[in-house]
Amino acid sequence: MGNLQIQASFIDSVEVFLNQAVGIVWGPPLVVLLVGAGLSLSIALGIVQIKGFKHAIDVIRGKFDDPNDPGEINHFQALCTALSATIGLGNIAGVAIAISFGGPGAVFWMIVVGLVGMATKFSECSLALMYRHVDDRGEVHGGPMYYIERGLGKAWKPMAVFFAVACLFATFGASNMFQTYEVATLMNSQFQIPNYVTGLVLAVLTGIVIIGGIKRIGSVTSKVVPIMGLIYIVGSLIVILSNASAVPELLLMIIDSAFNGTAATGGFAGAGVATVITWGVRRACFSNEAGVGSSPIAHSAAATKEPVREGAVALLEPFIDTVVVCTMTALVILISGAWTDAVDPVTGNKLTGALLTAKAFDSAIPGFGKFFVPVAVFLFAYSTLLSWSYYGERALDYLTGGKGIVVYKFIFCTVAFIGAMWTQKVIISFSDLMYGLMVIPNMLAIAILSPKLLKESKSYFQRLKAGEFEVK
Repeated sequence: MGNLQIQASFIDSVEVFLNQAVGIVWGPPLVVLLVGAGLSLSIALGIVQIKGFKHAIDVIRGKFDDPNDPGEINHFQALCTALSATIGLGNIAGVAIAISFGGPGAVFWMIVVGLVGMATKFSECSLALMYRHVDDRGEVHGGPMYYIERGLGKAWKPMAVFFAVACLFATFGASNMFQTYEVATLMNSQFQIPNYVTGLVLAVLTGIVIIGGIKRIGSVTSKVVPIMGLIYIVGSLIVILSNASAVPELLLMIIDSAFNGTAATGGFAGAGVATVITWGVRRACFSNEAGVGSSPIAHSAAATKEPVREGAVALLEPFIDTVVVCTMTALVILISGAWTDAVDPVTGNKLTGALLTAKAFDSAIPGFGKFFVPVAVFLFAYSTLLSWSYYGERALDYLTGGKGIVVYKFIFCTVAFIGAMWTQKVIISFSDLMYGLMVIPNMLAIAILSPKLLKESKSYFQRLKAGEFEVK
């Protein structure tokens, strides 16, 4: 009993420390930075969200592919790899968490961050291609740490190192332990599978694939993500269309709560406007990672000579991930009403995360939440583990010159196993802290390099309009 009390006391102390740190990092300045920078970039780039949308679709369809272009994976694989790190638990569990703590209004701010985040994602991924390094073996080295050092100069290397270290630690939080915890909890709740079994299966399956590097990861994610994403969207649409008459009222509630806060109702304690905005921005950041600097690492491996071309592909991510999928998930949860009073029959605690989303689906389509959502959560979490292991590998490669990568992969898989038996609150706080620490140097670098980015973007779209690129 004494050891259990010490362990519980230690976890409580860690949770308090992390909550305080998150409160400092994710204060109003960072929220303003993410939303303000995305809005500023949108205007400066000529509303690239609209200007580059159709072109992005043409690119992933292979219209501009050239087998002689440098890189390791094609545009579609790069998009799927990046999406696999964002679409999934960020949508299935992250939206539920945002609503549980911030109320319906948090969804509005998630959508806003998703829309302006399209310009942010375009910017950071274009920069990743502008300053990437392809070595003699054809292996790509790219991401914020490279455009910080190569774009801003050697004097800025400490900031690049800071980003790489934060990224390395982040690979053990939201992208690892949070994933396995949510999957294990859902599998245990729905099928009584012990948490350690789920953790072990995910750890082993992850290890099998990540040994093969980005090419194998890209191959797997390009198959898993589209199929599961489509099925999840169809399921969401069935629920939404079956309750179409309630949707207008729910949308009005989301908008009203975004600016007026959410009153206490059922088991929901209520939330002020500041809380609503903070939870919306934080969960949107977790959902689409615009501004975090993770996706540029995946996109930098794309085979192309045109940086802005891959930037255009990247802007689709926040739209698919947050504007479409997160909104659908939110409507399913709100339609069910489960966000106010649903509780776990075993623990008696209020439902949140993937369990809440599964409950919401089951209330509309009996069996869908119990059977499909756990499968979707498992596969989405698995694909996220694959993508983020690559991000961590690239961060470590930058820090050590390629040393210790095999050891890192082993530790990554071990942590995935441990995460299945950890505690959600600690993992969420740790994840938010690391994401916030990644945002700061990344967004600063984007701001400083924006003149070069704008010049490159203007040149590309002028050449595209003039028909200088060969189309298949």
